[in-house]
Amino acid sequence: MPRFSEGADHGGSLTWSVMVTCIMAASGGLIFGYDIGISGGVTAMESFLKQFFPHVLTKMAEAQQNEYCMYDDHSLTAFTSSLYIAALAASLAASKVTELIGRQKVMLLGGFLFFAGSATNAAASNITMLIIGRMFLGFGVGFTNQATPVYLAETSPARYRGAFTTAFQFFNGIGVLAANLTNYFASHIPGWGWRLSLGLAAVPAVFIVLGALLITDTPSSLILRGRIDSARAALKQIRGADSDVDAEMKEMMYSVEQAQINNEGAFKRLLRREYRPHLVMALAIPSFMQLTGVIVIAFFAPLLFRTIGFGSDGALIGAVLLGSVNLTSILVSTFTVDRYGRKVLFMIGGIQMIVCQVAVSWILGAQVGRVSDSPMAKAYGLAVLILVCVYAAGFGWSWGPLNWIISGEILPVEIRSAAQGLGQAVAFVLTFIQTQLFLSMMCCMKFGVFAYYAGWVCIMTAFVAFFLPETKGIPLESMSSIWATHWYWRRFVSPELPK
Repeated sequence: MPRFSEGADHGGSLTWSVMVTCIMAASGGLIFGYDIGISGGVTAMESFLKQFFPHVLTKMAEAQQNEYCMYDDHSLTAFTSSLYIAALAASLAASKVTELIGRQKVMLLGGFLFFAGSATNAAASNITMLIIGRMFLGFGVGFTNQATPVYLAETSPARYRGAFTTAFQFFNGIGVLAANLTNYFASHIPGWGWRLSLGLAAVPAVFIVLGALLITDTPSSLILRGRIDSARAALKQIRGADSDVDAEMKEMMYSVEQAQINNEGAFKRLLRREYRPHLVMALAIPSFMQLTGVIVIAFFAPLLFRTIGFGSDGALIGAVLLGSVNLTSILVSTFTVDRYGRKVLFMIGGIQMIVCQVAVSWILGAQVGRVSDSPMAKAYGLAVLILVCVYAAGFGWSWGPLNWIISGEILPVEIRSAAQGLGQAVAFVLTFIQTQLFLSMMCCMKFGVFAYYAGWVCIMTAFVAFFLPETKGIPLESMSSIWATHWYWRRFVSPELPK
């Protein structure tokens, strides 16, 4: 059995080819980010509510005594959450589809589906068309979210893998910010501004389609489908003349051969004892990311800011500021993740988010109370906005990008697509549940909803501290070494230790 150096780095320069390839692939984050940003803003537009949810406007007019509950409507949240049912189905199917056509074509397919969804939503005349459009968007998000992080992890050099994979979250942040700006300007267009917001989702869809057309598939994916010469050519193109392409090809081919020795199927293989660490991380990291609370805050930021006393324009401007802070913090992560490692950023971001969520909960409890019978003073409303922005910064340089980095790099090639798809499926289930229930939770738990999410961040920060190995700078083909030396996980992957 061949043995490869645990820290093998096959050289090669940071080529223009690999940078362009990774940037084009990372643009897949645009469509998910745009949808996250657009949904909450559109559902706060009076013209949109009047067209599809007039009863919500009536409820808002009657909610003088409890602003926590004025947007609590399951049909309204179904508009947002319906996307994730389709995304769940797509992420589970993406593993098999990827094996058949490769990661690059899966990203291409995701872009086309997202474009179809944007066109349907922009032309919607009833709730049924809205939901159908959201389902198309969901299929697009499900395919691209499964394929893109893995594509980046497999393509980027080991010593720059963190920075390149962070680019997916960076484009996600650009999408959120672009959506918030679109919502702000579209909200001033009477009657049809919401159509503009929903229809412009076609722009990031076109971007990812063009990007996918300009890049090749990953060498690992090509090897899995028996295209050895194409894999070698792709690897030589992205690594440059200084790289030891033959040595890296041998490692990739060995990993694929080992994966094909036992042809029981990736999902069944995931249940074997030696893959226990991978299964736990594939499920835990995406799930914990959803439970930071950032998704629902991002979706419903305009509604949240209106709840604490901001006007319509002020709420949308607050959402724009939140998106800007998030984007800036992702840039910080890009330049630090490969220097200081993953766990340091997890710890800093986790503590930052806990403090901010507890502080927001305390201010809302002290100033708004449980029944919202008096408006919050502007100074306290501004304090909440600042705390939410600091919270977003903590997320932006920790769980935001690191979720995609860790999920893409810790998995061996034989289970990579299946485990990534399974993890994203679980994440989409949690997102669906949260987006469907968050406004009801805020109505029921009041200010306590932020303390609830702070508790989850405490749990996930402790989990990372004790159970997540550091992966900085380790080539994908040598990643098994981190489990064999870990204080807990080695009992599952090292046969010589008691089990």
